Amino acid sequence: MNGKVILDEAAIRRALTRIAHEILERNKGVEDCVLVGIRTRGIHLAQRLSERIRQIEGRTVPIGELDITLYRDDLTEKADLPEIRGTHVPEIRGKKVILVDDVLYTGRTVRAAMDALVDLGRPQMIQLAVLIDRGHREFPIRPDYVGKNVPTSRKEIVSVALRESDGVEDHVSIRTASGVTA
Repeated sequence: MNGKVILDEAAIRRALTRIAHEILERNKGVEDCVLVGIRTRGIHLAQRLSERIRQIEGRTVPIGELDITLYRDDLTEKADLPEIRGTHVPEIRGKKVILVDDVLYTGRTVRAAMDALVDLGRPQMIQLAVLIDRGHREFPIRPDYVGKNVPTSRKEIVSVALRESDGVEDHVSIRTASGVTA
């Protein structure tokens, strides 16, 4: 584990439970809602949110997986060819889509995700749920649901580790780019 842990497994669980309640409250249930996770950790968070909503409300929310690789605005800057993993999203036309990601930073990933979603159909609305909002937006994007606001400097790195993708106990840590704990 590199850096200072700012959320442990229990804190992540509580944050996701709170976000699930907020989604239910804002949307007056989950009728016509779809959770779409941005690859990779956003997918696992969307699955966890769906499970919490099922436990609370007794209803299942469809889940989608979104790969935004081809929608990134930095593709021409990368030397290597990107790995495309595929998008699997249920019907979103006329639905309330809740886009799920682990960390919101500049907003570029979310902008790319919205472009990808609109190419798949015209949702009624798009909402954004993130585990961590660290600031430093470059686009006018604001999350609807936030697990934790973490003010950072641009020199800091926020890392989310989930057992499904990283094979370790869930945690969120912060460190400086040089590796020194923030």
